[in-house]
Amino acid sequence: MDILDQFYFLFADFVEPKKRIFVGYLLLSIVIAFSWLMFIKRFTISNALARIFDGKIFFSRSAIADYKIFAINRVISSIISPLLVTQLTIATGIYFALHNQDFIPSGYYSDVSKTAVVAMFSVALFIVDDFTKYLIHRWMHRMPLLWAIHKIHHSAETLTPVTVYRVHPLEGVLYATRSAVAQAVALSVFFFLFGNSVSLATVVGVNVLVFVFHVTGSNLRHSHIDISYWPWLEHIFISPSQHQLHHSVAEEHFDKNFGAALAVWDWLFGSLHLSEKDQDRNLVFGLDASERTSATDLRTMYLTPFVEIADIVRNRFRRVRANVAAALTAHRRKGSQFRAKARTVFGKL
Repeated sequence: MDILDQFYFLFADFVEPKKRIFVGYLLLSIVIAFSWLMFIKRFTISNALARIFDGKIFFSRSAIADYKIFAINRVISSIISPLLVTQLTIATGIYFALHNQDFIPSGYYSDVSKTAVVAMFSVALFIVDDFTKYLIHRWMHRMPLLWAIHKIHHSAETLTPVTVYRVHPLEGVLYATRSAVAQAVALSVFFFLFGNSVSLATVVGVNVLVFVFHVTGSNLRHSHIDISYWPWLEHIFISPSQHQLHHSVAEEHFDKNFGAALAVWDWLFGSLHLSEKDQDRNLVFGLDASERTSATDLRTMYLTPFVEIADIVRNRFRRVRANVAAALTAHRRKGSQFRAKARTVFGKL
């Protein structure tokens, strides 16, 4: 692999429209941020540009760690990805499993127009994908084993679009598996019900709804530009400000706004928090002081999750062993009491 190939390998996500940090989406995010600051916040042109391209943000120690993690994870993912179960494998298994049920025959809705099937599949895939992202994200905050991995992402003390790649490789595996399963379920079910008319409505090879999500500023969710929506709209879609609240260290923001694109899931399950007025002046990002993960030390970020997972498993094993021992002791005690009582009763006969 020559130098040009190595360069392309590392930065391919910037030229791939299927990736969030595609240069086109980044440029549109800059336009949106500039328009927001100029027409809503009433910044001058120079102040708006200074705010968007703030060197204290993009060259902070935390941001530089993001860039390093991005490059390291590119290499790691190239090694791990071929080993993961593919979407096609899962979809094929589900598709044939559906033939074993007698409730609905294969191709039952094959007479539905192709246009309707394409529209329904595009929407269904987007919803299933977004909902499973919400579930996994929520579990990663609630389950100690998963939080040990996910808190690497939350260790960022400044937010840039590249922060979305600030994840431990184990989280990358988890999300890749989630994506494969979610998309495989939607694909297999639609093929079973609608036959070969199933296809996806796309723009530059991306689900049209995902494309809309990206061109409307998905990169601003990990940024210092606190764009908020109307309250009613923040019950439906996650605004950049809402996701920034999710990264806040303030206690009132803990376990809020898990959604990726849709806020509906947070609204339904009680984890919604609307954006706040002038929140950019008050938010502090990162982890609580009690957490052991560094915002900048790569060795700590990559190795600490393994140590914490081992500690959690060890402690749980000790608790289980202690509970089993206590149960056995109680059982033996009851047995001794029963035998003593029996001897007393039979001794009187």
